[in-house]
Order: sequence, then structure tokens, then C-alpha cells
Amino acid sequence: MKGLILSGGKGTRMRPLTFTRAKQLIPIANKPNLFYGIEDVVGAGVSEIGIIISPDTGDEVKAAAGDGSRWGVRITYIMQHEPRGLAHAVLTARDFLGDDAFVMYLGDNILSGGIGHLVEEYQRGGAAAIVLLTPVPNPQQFGVAELNESGQVVRLVEKPKEPKSDLALVGVYLFGPQIHGIIDGLEPSWRGEYEITDAIQGLLDSGQGVIAHQVRGWWKDTGRPEDLLDANRLVLSHITADLQGEIVDSQVTGEVVIEPGARINRSTVRGPAHIAADAVIEDSYVGPYTSIGRGTAVHSSEVEYSIVLDGSEIRDLPTLLDASVIGQEVQLVGPGSAKRRKALTVALGDGSRVQL
Repeated sequence: MKGLILSGGKGTRMRPLTFTRAKQLIPIANKPNLFYGIEDVVGAGVSEIGIIISPDTGDEVKAAAGDGSRWGVRITYIMQHEPRGLAHAVLTARDFLGDDAFVMYLGDNILSGGIGHLVEEYQRGGAAAIVLLTPVPNPQQFGVAELNESGQVVRLVEKPKEPKSDLALVGVYLFGPQIHGIIDGLEPSWRGEYEITDAIQGLLDSGQGVIAHQVRGWWKDTGRPEDLLDANRLVLSHITADLQGEIVDSQVTGEVVIEPGARINRSTVRGPAHIAADAVIEDSYVGPYTSIGRGTAVHSSEVEYSIVLDGSEIRDLPTLLDASVIGQEVQLVGPGSAKRRKALTVALGDGSRVQL
């Protein structure tokens, strides 16, 4: 079995963060989102992975993930020149996939529980595809699966106006080589894309079995800043304290990771939180569900439930920075006056400069 991870697209819902980076490389708990998907695929026993990239961000993805040797696998990069749907991504990867079964994983998704159990079930035989589902409050925004009384998939619809189910397709699929013949016969949808839901429906219409499983634990599609923050919360909820940095005249409580080279001076850090290497927290408060990137400096400020990327500076804020996503090498500087009770919530792209 091979792996196919999608890491293209423009990430328009994540702007301004995605003006300067691939959305799949925005870190969650100080690790690029894409790496969680790679680790899930590798953990399921897959050793050959194709990564779909786009002209805009492909070089950045290549530089981040490399040849796959850090995970003990081989990575092949496949250029998709324009985003024309998930089924089109499979078509683009046809030469890489050959006649092998494969797991397709969207690179901006993150889930708990891994996918090893899905691969094992597929390898036992009996299905042309396995799909992963989860209940959502807004099924109109997803591909939706309709099940019969026995729990078998009977119909799939992409972004239905009047959904008959709240079970959305999660961005993880297992396919046999039969899917290629179905995709060859697809027509573009009303959105102008080749939909993977139409391809799976084609399998059903031709009498081939499609097995559905619901997500074990949690799943997030990190398409918006608020989704990133929630994914960060979920990942940090499962970390274990590991204090390797320097802690001076400070209070660190709960599950907190402080990487080597980081310094905590005259500050309070309440976990779960992740402080990357060479970060400096001084005369400050870092609250739960916060990730502070490598080389970032937080001085005389309070930060909580936020993601701060590498090399940024947060200094002298007059109020709590809450539920915010701060890009790389951002300067967010306040007047240093008496603090107010209200919180500040922002999403700042790389290289921003803000003076309060």
C-alpha cells in the first residue's frame, strides 16, 4: 500500500497567514500540520508516500519534509498545477500510484487514534474503499455520507443544500486500484471540480463495496484560524511535561514542554503549553493551550490560548493576548502602560509590525 498526501491549494481561508506559507506547514504544538499526517501514514506501515504540491508552495513543502528519511520512508513529490478537486489529485498521481492500493490523507487535517486499524481492515479484503466519517453541525460544507439501517454507505453527496445526514467525510480515504477506472469517467461537478464523492459514488453504483468508519477520538480540518487554535488545544491536551530549558524565579505548572535553549525568567507558565527551543519568556504569563515558537521572545506580556510562530516578539502588551495566531517574525509591541482586563484577539501574517 502507498500513501498519497495532499499539500496543495491556496489556503484562502487562512489569510493573512497563507500569503507567505503553505497552510499545511502552519505549526500545531510547534510541529507542522503536514507532519501529523505523514506520521499517521507511516504509523500504518506505509513506506512509499507521494505528496501532492502546488506551484506556489511546492518548494516550501519539499524543504520542510525532505526525502522522507527522517521517518524512514521515501517521499515522491507530485505537481498539481491547478486545484481541480480531490479526484483530480488522484488522477495527477496515477503514475506514482500504479496498481497499488493507497491511503489518501489531506495534509491540513489532523485526527487522533491513527489510521492503522483502517489499513488493517482494508488488507483483510472485502471492500473497494474505506471512508472515515464524523458528525458535524454544518454538513452543508462537506461531502456527506448517507447510511442504511445496517450502517452501509448508500449515497454520497458533495456539499448538499439539504443534507440527509450529518456524517461528513473526513479527509482520510483508502482506495483500491478500481478507483482509477471510475475517475477516468468522471465529469466536473457544478463547482468545476472532479469530486472524490462522485468517484466513491461511482464505486457504489458499480456494485463495489465501500466501508464507513467513524473517527475514533477527534478530528479537525484546520482551514481557519479558529480551527488551528482548537487543533492546538487538542494536541496540547495530550502532551507530557518535559522541562529541558532554563527556569529562573518562575512558576511552571501542569503539562508543559520547554525545549532545550528556552529560558523562562520571572514568569508564570501554566500548561498545557509548548515552548520551543531558544524562546525567551520574561516577566510574563503564558496560559493554557499556548504554543510559543522557536526563538520567539515574550516580554512583560500575557498570552493565552494562542499560537505564536518562530522568531516573533511580543512586548509590553497592555492587555491579555487571547485566541490569537501570530505569524513568523512578527513584532507586536504595546505601550507598557497599566494592563486592562479586556483581551486582544488578532491573526497576523508573517513579518507584521503592530504598535498598540
